Amino acid sequence: MAEHGAHLTTAPTFEDRPSIFEVVAQDSLMSAVRPALQHVAKVLAESNPGRYGFLWRWFEELYTLLDLLLQQHYLSSCSASFPENFYGLKRLPLRDGRRLHRRPVTAGLPQKHHWKSLWLLVLVPYLKTKLEKLVSRLREEDDYSIHPPSSAWKRFYRAFLAAYPFVNLAWEGWFLAQQLCYILGKAQQHSPLLRLAGVRLVRLTAEDLQALEKKLLAASTAQLPTSSMKDQVKSAMKKALGGLAFSLSTGLSVGVFFLQFLEWWYSSENQENIKSLTALPAPPPPLHLEHDTASPLLPKLKTICPLCRKIRVNDTALSTSGFVFCYRCAYSYVKSRQQCPVTGYATELQHLVKLYMPEN
Repeated sequence: MAEHGAHLTTAPTFEDRPSIFEVVAQDSLMSAVRPALQHVAKVLAESNPGRYGFLWRWFEELYTLLDLLLQQHYLSSCSASFPENFYGLKRLPLRDGRRLHRRPVTAGLPQKHHWKSLWLLVLVPYLKTKLEKLVSRLREEDDYSIHPPSSAWKRFYRAFLAAYPFVNLAWEGWFLAQQLCYILGKAQQHSPLLRLAGVRLVRLTAEDLQALEKKLLAASTAQLPTSSMKDQVKSAMKKALGGLAFSLSTGLSVGVFFLQFLEWWYSSENQENIKSLTALPAPPPPLHLEHDTASPLLPKLKTICPLCRKIRVNDTALSTSGFVFCYRCAYSYVKSRQQCPVTGYATELQHLVKLYMPEN
């Protein structure tokens, strides 16, 4: 029995084929980094909405830009993405279908494979995240009947919402089937994205590690002659990006345990324990933080909505601040500005909590 399952954890001697556990671990690395950075952006935005609020509102675009620069650096210098290099892997192009074309790790990938790999690494996760947010928003609008009066548009997005689970199931099934083929030795790539890029993953050899060390040492000791301002700016950007990549790689090496701890701490199974440990009396209402004319002042009557200045209809509270508004008023404001109308705290649509009164 052990002999039949040995191929799951070991690679054949004639090739540096990584195990399924290695490739799945490197796939999940960026999915652990993203929530950590998102939590940092949220904390900064809540601490000072005026200065750091843009980090929360434009987090997806800023994260994608950082991911693009990071993956470009590692693909150019190490022939691998950031998580692949972190786990000691590299990409090799495929030639003639199944024959493997060997090349030095410091030479990078051919231009065609390089750009395919870069866009598939960066663009696909970004589009998938945006699509999931769009589906969540459309479901929210459909649940509370917030939609344009056009019946054609209503039928279209309802058909889209009905078809999305099946499309997502097909997408995830494609990845699962590719991984099963990789485990059984029927495929050279564990991911369809690698197949589309025309590359496969192999382990770094001793020669590759020596070449990377020599390249790093040469880059740190080399002194460039006096050149134009454009070349100096380009060199400074490369050094800054290399320093960022090195810092992130070193920080991950040290902080893997801390990331796992945070994942456990904020897991749904641990929420009850967290509530029991951190249970405190309800704090007083937050002070009015925004003093510009665009932010509404609190009305004297508690039954008045601060946005429309009318008696509230379909009372809805924001869990980030505790203030109550009309549902439509709060929904429209949060959807367009991603913040509380009174306090300026970073807020999203999932923070809207409908209140049901006995008289309603």
